[in-house]
Amino acid sequence: MNNAVYDFPIPVNEQVKGYLKGSAERLDLETELKKQSSKQIEIPLIIGGKEYRTGDTGNVTAPHDHNKVLAVYHKADKKAVTQAVKAAVRANKEWADLAWTVRASILLKAAELISTKYRPIMNSATMLGQSKNIYQSEIDAVCETIDFLKFNVYFAGRIYRIQPGSTFNQLNRMEFRPLEGFVLTVSPFNFTSIAANLNAAPVMMGNATVWKPATTSLLSNYYLMQIFREAGVPDGVINFVPGQGSVIGNTAVSSNDLAGIHFTGSNPTFNGLWRSVSENLPSYRSYPRLVGETGGKDFIFVHPSADPHDVAVNAVRGAFEYQGQKCSAASRMYIPRSLYKKIRAYMTDMADDIKMGEVTDHANFMNAVIDKNSFDNIVSYIEYAKGSPDAKVVAGGTYDGSEGYFIRPTIIETTDPKFKLMEEEIFGPVLTYFVYDDTKLDEALDLCDSTSPYGLTGAIFSKDRVAASEMCNRLRYSAGNFYINDKPTGAVVGMQPFGGSRASGTNDKAGGEFNLLRWISPRTIKETFVAPEDYRYPYMTEK
Repeated sequence: MNNAVYDFPIPVNEQVKGYLKGSAERLDLETELKKQSSKQIEIPLIIGGKEYRTGDTGNVTAPHDHNKVLAVYHKADKKAVTQAVKAAVRANKEWADLAWTVRASILLKAAELISTKYRPIMNSATMLGQSKNIYQSEIDAVCETIDFLKFNVYFAGRIYRIQPGSTFNQLNRMEFRPLEGFVLTVSPFNFTSIAANLNAAPVMMGNATVWKPATTSLLSNYYLMQIFREAGVPDGVINFVPGQGSVIGNTAVSSNDLAGIHFTGSNPTFNGLWRSVSENLPSYRSYPRLVGETGGKDFIFVHPSADPHDVAVNAVRGAFEYQGQKCSAASRMYIPRSLYKKIRAYMTDMADDIKMGEVTDHANFMNAVIDKNSFDNIVSYIEYAKGSPDAKVVAGGTYDGSEGYFIRPTIIETTDPKFKLMEEEIFGPVLTYFVYDDTKLDEALDLCDSTSPYGLTGAIFSKDRVAASEMCNRLRYSAGNFYINDKPTGAVVGMQPFGGSRASGTNDKAGGEFNLLRWISPRTIKETFVAPEDYRYPYMTEK
């Protein structure tokens, strides 16, 4: 028996490769892109380590070429979900009893597989299936996924070191039990790394999961599932069940073994799951842990002392990288009248200069939005702004969905700080700004804080450090991730734990210890060495 107390070192964040022309990583990627583009794969359900094919199938298509079928997937029915729940519950005990360092070694192997053997595979699948360019895929599907896996191991070690004090005649210790049952994980289309962490975080702490991946990210998520299996995750610890959300969610939530939900997606879906859990509370063995990151209406607030060019560069990157399909993407701006002409000129020039097209053309900064529903929704907001007397389009505003779902980066100026596009999440390449009078800074800060129901990310720009501090305090609850002189996107695991409150979720901070704490149920154990010989206390026997 190995009874060493092992202390994992602080990880180093995975280095983002450059993919310059002629580099080894670029050649490997281009080879893999051609390979995945030239074939269709079949994606089954994976339950208890076995592949299942229901015969009810759907297509995975490329957003930048929606006639290109990349894969055919099988959809889970109620029977399959029930089997997945049973498989997770069966696997839970053995996985929970395994030494935590063994669980850690399995996840660290998964990280190494992604860093090496699977790097071009994960990048290609994410690029083709989710329409990300090289950089967006590399920082997500590879680097952030690896960082989650490695840092979760380190954070778990820190948690397990938390122990109570002991005194004479007693020994006290804390046992960090996994939750009793299974965890339902519901992952989004936009980040492969989120799909990885939604499973890896509870799994690292000894839990088993039933994973409902987004249909529009199935290609990369299927390869991710293969990596987990190759790394040594035992059968049933992660169960892969693509399909209709209502079928999977309703079946899983109705099980009395539901121990938690780890979710990233829309507010209506998370609210629906929360409501269903509430209605089923009497049937559960324990109160399920509900952890969700839902959405954002992320802001950039510009102080009159800010540098206009710095603001513009960060606004364009923050709003239009990955077509604005990030929960953290800049979506609304507050610009002082003294700076707005310069900032607008810089931003519109940059937006007009952006190249857009398919992912295999590496000169493209932007690619396609994820699917037709998203395309139609974003277009509806653009058309609403075009028809409103309170707004005007100053850049972009055009779109074409004939071959791929392409929308030009769009910048809108509004005279109404409560304009619809300043309040509602769009999840696309649309940035709306309001110009405030320099003398009304306080009123503008109040607008920034109160206009949107969300509280995910936000950024302020100011060369006046005292003013920046005051703005930071004024906007304390406006964003769970707050940036000073930087775009409101790009949180790094281990450096900026990510999450927001208000309508943006439960703020359990993926990329830090906070999230892992949600997947354990501590037990305090007290051992007394010598028992008392008399039930009476000494003062009771005094004469």
